[in-house]
Amino acid sequence: MGTLVCFHAHPDDETISTGGTIARAVAEGHRVILVIATNGDHGEVPDDLAPGETLVDRRQAEAASSADVLGVHRLVWLGYKDSGMTGWEQNTDPDSFLRADLDDAAERLARILREEFADVVTTYDWHGNYGHPDHIKVHQVGHRAAELAGTAAVFEATMNRDHIVKMMSMASEFGPDGADDEEPFDPAGPADDGNPMGMSEHEITHAVDVTAYIAQKRASMRCHASQITDTSFFMQMPDEVFALGFGTEWFIKKGAVPGARPGWLFDEQ
Repeated sequence: MGTLVCFHAHPDDETISTGGTIARAVAEGHRVILVIATNGDHGEVPDDLAPGETLVDRRQAEAASSADVLGVHRLVWLGYKDSGMTGWEQNTDPDSFLRADLDDAAERLARILREEFADVVTTYDWHGNYGHPDHIKVHQVGHRAAELAGTAAVFEATMNRDHIVKMMSMASEFGPDGADDEEPFDPAGPADDGNPMGMSEHEITHAVDVTAYIAQKRASMRCHASQITDTSFFMQMPDEVFALGFGTEWFIKKGAVPGARPGWLFDEQ
């Protein structure tokens, strides 16, 4: 059995891109550590915050519930502030993840990799899936931490852009209607950094089957109710459509030959 460390930018990122992988790894007897870089303090603010409760309190509680649903053995917060989207004033906050010194941040993660004798670490693709500054920083910090700790197996969690197009075609009738003046979402169009969403299928290396864990993945999404509401795209899909859309999670393994194919994070240690 091995140890998997999943490194994510914000609470709720863990379930969207790696929730099924986490649940599968736990079910197969591996130890799973979830590390979240930021406290998520620039997310959607729910209307039902209790007196004295902050958005950070709520999102950390939601992440803890999600981790419990997925079976995570240890949840660690690196303690940085959410940097906001590209161009936001929060980008300049000296306590934001974006402004963190690369080696300092990487050493925080590397310390966990060493403590846990990590066999595998996940980060994000080179542009953080959709260009969010914190996601790009996760890519940079994740790779640097693996170098510092000597963790050889590095997998970049990504989105299969070709698969998204197919999924949108299947699920469009179940999603909420957008405003008439809104441009339809185009995965191949510019995301937050000007690049298309995710990566194309020929650039991906691993298609991980998580179909057996799709109920856990969806239940963990529900834990993040302040960010993923019951009326969201994720929650409106019928179970069978959700399974088709999210029953595979996509990764790029560092050093592997490109081309999406069935695989598992612990198959090639």
